[in-house]
Amino acid sequence: MNPTLFTLTLCGIGLGAGAIGSLVGLGGGFIVVPALTLLFGVNIRLAIGASIISVIATSSGAAAAYVREHITNLRIGMFLEIATTLGAITGAYLASIVEPRLLFVLFGVVLAYSAVAMVRGFKEHAAVATVTQRASDRIADRLDLHDSYYDEAEQRDISYSVSRTKVGLGLMYIAGTVSGLLGVGSGTLKVPAMDLAMGLPIKVSTATSNFMIGVTAAASAGVYFARGDVQPTIAAPVAIGVLVGALGGSRVLPRLRGQRVRQLFVVILVLISADMLWKGVH
Repeated sequence: MNPTLFTLTLCGIGLGAGAIGSLVGLGGGFIVVPALTLLFGVNIRLAIGASIISVIATSSGAAAAYVREHITNLRIGMFLEIATTLGAITGAYLASIVEPRLLFVLFGVVLAYSAVAMVRGFKEHAAVATVTQRASDRIADRLDLHDSYYDEAEQRDISYSVSRTKVGLGLMYIAGTVSGLLGVGSGTLKVPAMDLAMGLPIKVSTATSNFMIGVTAAASAGVYFARGDVQPTIAAPVAIGVLVGALGGSRVLPRLRGQRVRQLFVVILVLISADMLWKGVH
């Protein structure tokens, strides 16, 4: 393929990945890695390296907008980032020794379970106006993690309380490890963990995930750079496209209803899960 056309195509892939990734808090890696490996035959290590850089770009583009809109819960993000950063470093080192097929299968199963759990949670979330019915959590109370935000689609303030922070920390370590291993931004696990386990509204989960994924990816990016797995001619155009797409997606999220965001997220989870399982068994 012509080098210029190849670069423009990579930018286009990044544009779509950034827009969708910023809407659901996934970072765009779930599109970048399959596109590079399946469409262009890029080595999986180089594809993951480019994806890690694109995740940082997504976070840079969307996080600022969500913080400005007061949707992101900064306290929760910084608290949970302790676990995800440790997990990301762990995953980056494990990436060179763990069998990729096993990773794809395990990740696919986890995503399928997350999708089922979120579908089961539809009725619960639709039945209540705010997420305030959760049991009191001592850590959340002490760190003042509870918060509220103005929902533009609902035209009202939504208050929520945070629970099961210990479970959230454990899930975030796993999410960070997955990010370091597969370069997918780990939002596929972070968002369900915050939404289902900790009781955050889906928009807050998505926005906070966008804030966190950049730090998580940066923690493992150094390892990929050191190993030579980041190819500038591939990573740079993808990152540029992702940044532009993320800025566009961040303008759309506040206008969407929470149920629509959750439904979109579940659809994407199912698609990624099927893709991962397919790669694992073939």
